[in-house]
Formats: sequence, C-alpha cells, structure tokens
Amino acid sequence: MTDAMNSNKLTSAETSFAPLSITDKDFQRLVHFIKSNYGIDLTQKRQLITGRLSPAIRKNGYTNFSSFVDHLLKEKDPDEITLVLNKLTTNYTFFMREQDHLDYFRQHIIPNLVARHQRDKTLAIWSAGCSSGEEPYNLSMLLFDYLGSRASEWDLRILATDISEQALTAAKKGTYELPDTVPTEWRRKYFTPNANGSYTVSNAIRNNVIFQHFNLMDPIRFRRKFDVIFCRNVMIYFDQATKDALVRRFYDATVPGGYLLISYSENLSPRTPYHRVTTATFQK
Repeated sequence: MTDAMNSNKLTSAETSFAPLSITDKDFQRLVHFIKSNYGIDLTQKRQLITGRLSPAIRKNGYTNFSSFVDHLLKEKDPDEITLVLNKLTTNYTFFMREQDHLDYFRQHIIPNLVARHQRDKTLAIWSAGCSSGEEPYNLSMLLFDYLGSRASEWDLRILATDISEQALTAAKKGTYELPDTVPTEWRRKYFTPNANGSYTVSNAIRNNVIFQHFNLMDPIRFRRKFDVIFCRNVMIYFDQATKDALVRRFYDATVPGGYLLISYSENLSPRTPYHRVTTATFQK
C-alpha cells in the first residue's frame, strides 16, 4: 500500500449516484475495524468512505451501510475486506520516485552491502508497501546496474509486499507507462516495448522480485532478517502509536547495520531505536 487515501476526490463513476449515508455509529465501527486490523486511520475520511464504497456495496446488493458493516464485522469475508481496502487505498507510485533517495541507495548502501556480503553473496531487501511494483523493480535495476556481469553470482531477490491484492496483481503484470525520468539505457536493458506505447519489465527483473500479500500490522516472521527495508509513503497514514509499533517490528527484523528508508514526507519518533544516517534514511 502506497499513498493510501492520497486524495478525497472521487471519480465520475463514484459520483454518478448519490452516496449512501452512514450513521455515526456505523462510521465509528468501520473506522475502528480498519484501524485495529490494518493500521489505516480513516477518522477524517468520512466523505471518502461513503463516496468510494457506496457504488461497490450497492453492486453487491446492500441498500445501506448498516447492513454492510454488520456483515463485514460479523463474517470478515475476505472478498469484502479486499473490496474495502482496494476502494480506500490509492496505490500511487512511479519509477525513480524520490530520486535523491535512490541515488543514496546506489552510491552508499549498495556498495556497503556488497562489501559486507562478499562471502555469501546474498542480499535481503524488503519493499514494504510496494503498491503496483515500481519500487522493487527500480531497486532491482539499480542492483543489476551496480553489479553488472557479477549479478548472476548473487541472490538479489527482493521481497515486495502490499495489503492490496489489486495492487499486487498490477505489480506482477509489470506493464507500465514510463515517465521521462526512466533512463533511455534502462528502457533498452530492462523493458520490452508494447504496441500501445507501454512497457513490460524484462523477465530477469520480474523474476528478481517476490510479490506477497502482507499486512504490516501482523508480526514480521520472514525467514531472514533484512539488510534494507523500504517503507515509503505508507506510515504517513498511521497514527503515532501505530507507526512506533511498526518501526519497532521493522527494527527487530533488520540485521545489525541494516537500513530503514522511509519517504521524505515522513519522519520517525525521537524515540526510534534506529540511528538517523541522512534524510529519511536510518540504520540499526
């Protein structure tokens, strides 16, 4: 999930019918359910909830929010939960986002990791909240560029997770409209052009990313601890207590000397166990 609830604006389809009204009680029940289970704070998003969910729940046969919320909280139907998360999260991201961040990763972090792992030649990198996949593919390209012909000797596979099944489906497909910020050489090396003007990520880069559904509110119990965790433009939508708890879980899942990178629009609490290296970049 990246840039969840980035905007309160609704599409023309969402405004073609008057949104269903939601009572204070049902609004609070829904807000509590989403926050306690997924960390997303919707307390200021009443209009977004009614605007984006109304067409979808009407389509599913509900005539009011009360019956929908009753069923959601009682049955916890995975399809309905997916519907809510997909409608209330806007997965906005793009290649080369926060370029200075990526430059620091390429110039400082990659050389550090490569020197540290000369023996096992295995890196553990996690894109937490990968959205539609541009970030983990971007990181893979930077790694392949740095190692060149030596890349085949390394296990560089990146774990990429998101709470949105819709975003993960798009990420696995790997087809994008490329912004001008993508270097011409990268277009040639790492993408295949399509007839409609879009580009599909090459098999080598796609095979380097492992996409997986994961809720950041859950315990982090992956097989290995991570050299680097990217979690950018995700925690901005969590309250401070939720953010602090997640950062502690990240810290426990990071190897000594490993890094956490957040977005430039975020910051960590002064109580964070990580040491700040530079803007939006922290080290254990």
